[in-house]
Amino acid sequence: MKSECSQPPTSPFIGLFISMCGCRKTAIIGGILNALGWILSAYASNVHYLFLTFGVTAGVGSGMVYLPAVVMVGQYFQKRRALAQGLSTTGTGFGAFLMTALLKYLCTEFGWRNAMFIQGAISLNLCVCGALMRPLFPKDVVSEKHVVRSNSEDNQAKALSHSAETIKSNGVLSEEPEKKEEATNEEVLDSVQHIEIGGKSRSGKSMYGLRILKTVSQLTVTVRKGFAIWYSSYFGAASLFTNRVFVAFIIWALFAYSSFVIPFIHLPEIVKQYNLSSQNNIFPLTSIIAIVHIFGKVILGIISDLPCISTWNVFLMANFTLVTCILTLPLMQTYITLAVVCALIGFSSGYFSLMPVVTEDLVGTKHLANAYGIIICANGISALLGPPFAGWIYDMTHKYDFSFYISGLLYMVGIIFLLIQPCIQKKQPREKSTEEAQV
Repeated sequence: MKSECSQPPTSPFIGLFISMCGCRKTAIIGGILNALGWILSAYASNVHYLFLTFGVTAGVGSGMVYLPAVVMVGQYFQKRRALAQGLSTTGTGFGAFLMTALLKYLCTEFGWRNAMFIQGAISLNLCVCGALMRPLFPKDVVSEKHVVRSNSEDNQAKALSHSAETIKSNGVLSEEPEKKEEATNEEVLDSVQHIEIGGKSRSGKSMYGLRILKTVSQLTVTVRKGFAIWYSSYFGAASLFTNRVFVAFIIWALFAYSSFVIPFIHLPEIVKQYNLSSQNNIFPLTSIIAIVHIFGKVILGIISDLPCISTWNVFLMANFTLVTCILTLPLMQTYITLAVVCALIGFSSGYFSLMPVVTEDLVGTKHLANAYGIIICANGISALLGPPFAGWIYDMTHKYDFSFYISGLLYMVGIIFLLIQPCIQKKQPREKSTEEAQV
């Protein structure tokens, strides 16, 4: 659950990596960075060093693994996407329990430095998980690759120019500056290919250099195309921010996640306030939230995939349940009532698994990486601002109850933005039809 509400603000730039390199390479690079962050943290001598190694390096690495995993599940599954996302994200909950126990054992047996080093070695398995993210190619791309491979060496120049034209026709490079850039790349590819064909009699070293130059030119085309897709998603004429429903979704994420972290911060103080520490030590209330949260993801995913139920309606109902529990939690004064409310919080917060599905429904599979990168970036910023805000409320009121009430009201503001979504969807087609009529 922690990984879903504390992703780094670099998530939009991770979308750039996915656009240029694909999910598989991005996840492998993220696994290497995450492992490197853990290993370098084993040599830490102060907190500032840990901030760079563990906070930045390992944090960015985990984000580069998490976002491609979400995107690939959205690409693999179309019929039961909610259940697939729910099952895939349950690994974060089980992993939190298992790795916490493992790290405690390693720290006891080998010390914290060696424990971090061993954890870094374990994190290298993320590269193996990333290697399993096999990309899915459309049929036209597969047939095109087959044609390129079957052509002889004399027709390689035609195949390269044909692939360049395919990239130009299918890509997002529709603006004039981008067309010029791609044209220059095609000229480089053609010139290199002609040189390679005309220089068959040259030595092997010169041919090897030409192949390297051709590979660099092809890589340049790929990078420019990926950057163009990423840039158009954020700053182009048809960017994601022109989608009003998606903007409302971002505003909801900013309000919701700053409120969601409040129970984890002030719940122990509520327990002390009502003298329930002995019962809470036997079975902590935060553990109830975490355990039920895992099952909530799967159950809400199954419900959302039912043909007669809308994923958006399940998402809204879960949000209403969660905000109601946050507002009523300070009113509970016994361990049993607090346990029931915490269980409802854990179950309703299972809507995290529905967020990629809702995002994909709003923007489509093509823009899922960039769009979900914005959402989890908003989640991270919101979760970062939530704890200081809760502490500031306590300093002003000297009561923990007001933190729940004020954060719950802010959560309601975010839900209001979700409720206006149907109105926005109805207005947008009318505006488009009037614009087409004017044209």
